[in-house]
Amino acid sequence: MPKVKTAKKSRQHQQVQKQGINFRTDIGQHILKNPLIVTSMVEKAALRPTDVVLEVGPGTGNMTVRLLEKAKRVVACEVDPRMVAEVQKRVLGTPMASKLQMIVGDVLKTDLPFFDVCVANLPYQISSPFVFKLLLHRPFFRAAILMFQQEFAQRLAARPGDKLYCRLSVNTQLLARVDHLMKVGKNNFRPPPKVESSVVRIEPRNPPPPINFQEWDGMIRICFARKNKTIGASFRYTKVLELLEKNYRVHCSVNNIPVPADFDIKTTVNDLLEKNGFEKKRARVMDQDDFLQLLHDFNAAGIHFS
Repeated sequence: MPKVKTAKKSRQHQQVQKQGINFRTDIGQHILKNPLIVTSMVEKAALRPTDVVLEVGPGTGNMTVRLLEKAKRVVACEVDPRMVAEVQKRVLGTPMASKLQMIVGDVLKTDLPFFDVCVANLPYQISSPFVFKLLLHRPFFRAAILMFQQEFAQRLAARPGDKLYCRLSVNTQLLARVDHLMKVGKNNFRPPPKVESSVVRIEPRNPPPPINFQEWDGMIRICFARKNKTIGASFRYTKVLELLEKNYRVHCSVNNIPVPADFDIKTTVNDLLEKNGFEKKRARVMDQDDFLQLLHDFNAAGIHFS
């Protein structure tokens, strides 16, 4: 008689059922359950008793409780009302209740309050827009300790020449110092995600570089569209040249500068890149200073990217 396989029991499922919570993985609900990782993240935040902490995605409050023990106040932003109730229930009737402020809603659509430090186990699908919302937030915060999908974290911290060095790396490092702190295995979460995770520390540059970030990003987008090609090749595409010529003519019109009758954008761009030594360079090995110099050279010639 064939052996009948017994169905595997899911310990995670039993735990969730016991708590009466079904986590929504479609909105990135993977609760950090390992207290050692929680403690480590809180320690790396180096909180002061006077700090206001912004937490994004508190889940069931494992991190929130530890932050409340260390900080003056915690502002927790959560999209799921069930989790909001869970966190409030954990601190109900304790001295920590008065130190907790809950914001119910999508953090990307919410005006962030003042805070000193941000600590978050983020839904991974909002990683990129949240990082730039954070970095463009004013007034400046001191630091952020954030959990990301491992490859995203590696891209944030990648250096020129690294395999994962990309537009995200350059844009983030223009505005902040990024340090990779630790790797976190998928079994430290409930339910486990399909990918490994990492924690990074982000420290905004204060003051930030005195440049227009929108214009900077416009140039970086062109450079990294094909990061293994030379910069000269990246700026020879018809659509790129059409955009630059349009922006040049707008710049001349606004500043009452006559456009030469024989003006040719392709020749102008090629001459500029060759003269300043960028023609044969590749984006994947260029650093912040190289890109700042490239933007300065284009702007000095009246060529803009926004």
